[in-house]
Amino acid sequence: MNPKDITIASYTYLLPDEKIAAFPLANRDASKLLVYKNNIIQQDTYQSIAAYLPENSLLIFNNTKVIPARILFKKPTGGTIEIFCLEPSEAISEYSSVMNKKERVRWKCMIGGAGKWKEGSLVKKLSDGLLSTELTVTLLKKLPDAYIVEFEWQPAHLSFAEVIMQMGDIPLPPYIKRKPEEADKERYQTIYAAYDGSVAAPTAGLHFTKEIFALLEAKNTATDFITLHVGAGTFKPVKASILQHHEMHAEWMDVTTDTIKNIIANIDNNITAVGTTSLRTIESLYWMGVKTILFPESTLKDLVIHQWDVYEEPLLSTRFLSKDALLSLLHWMNKHACESMIATTQLLIAPGYHFKIVKAVITNFHQPQSTLLLLVAAAIGEGWRKIYDYALKNDFRFLSYGDGCLLFISPMP
Repeated sequence: MNPKDITIASYTYLLPDEKIAAFPLANRDASKLLVYKNNIIQQDTYQSIAAYLPENSLLIFNNTKVIPARILFKKPTGGTIEIFCLEPSEAISEYSSVMNKKERVRWKCMIGGAGKWKEGSLVKKLSDGLLSTELTVTLLKKLPDAYIVEFEWQPAHLSFAEVIMQMGDIPLPPYIKRKPEEADKERYQTIYAAYDGSVAAPTAGLHFTKEIFALLEAKNTATDFITLHVGAGTFKPVKASILQHHEMHAEWMDVTTDTIKNIIANIDNNITAVGTTSLRTIESLYWMGVKTILFPESTLKDLVIHQWDVYEEPLLSTRFLSKDALLSLLHWMNKHACESMIATTQLLIAPGYHFKIVKAVITNFHQPQSTLLLLVAAAIGEGWRKIYDYALKNDFRFLSYGDGCLLFISPMP
């Protein structure tokens, strides 16, 4: 099947509101774990996840950090305007450069109450007793699905990351029907979050604790990290009846040469992606490598993976070994003096996709008719219905703050 022809109505299920976790559990690793392998379901908790991983596994985590992307401004008349930062609007070569910008920056945003903001700028002031900060936002342009705004602040020596840390709130997903609380600042981050940029957490990683990492180390399970900054598009439902008419969101990825070498060294072992973001990043590396084989003179812009690239020629008919594709990518990076592969990926993984590197994925339970559910269906086929039915009947908690599963990818026929 070509994923373009998928009818999204075929990938739905009934998710009662009471099954959606509004709060995290007191202990991260106490969350339930569903293990699915060879059409068999087992149930446990994350505290025992190391026991279910094969020997010589490599787990790859996404170490992005959620930024306080939701900023509330008061109008002079008393009304509230909500600015939700989506992504930088400027052309950038790396994400950190935007977060470290001083004085002013432009972002693509969603705006709550935009109809009430006709003109002019809005100002927000905060003081912690030692430092007074003033943030000004100006509406520059309306897009079909968002807005371009300019943020400007004083003191100008502060970075944008420092400013929004003071001014913003953690952007809980829209299906969590409550206001953010102080505890969310810590619980809506993984314990290994390192690089600012996401507006949503890589939720599969929320279950991992220092104790789990100690158990993984005791089993000689290798770990490594990539960075993919999760955009608000991760919550975007597929509204088109046929997948061909859905536009997949693009996200920034950053993977070092050392991590690519580690993947190559473990290419014959069980490589497990912790989260759909890690999985999309790892699989994107393969296709970028294929492009460097087919088109050795490619620029970085040429290596960007668009949503249908892997389902169309010339990539569709390629049969390169995973190791060869990654080695070619490394050669290209060395040639261009790149220590990291920093690019966007729009890779859409849906039924019909053939996995190239990842053998298993750890992930939460996802919304009906979402691209994340399509990814799960691509990994385990019609088995997704079985595990979601099991989870609903056995009181698993769903979505970002919910429980999760370890899914071993079904071999392709």
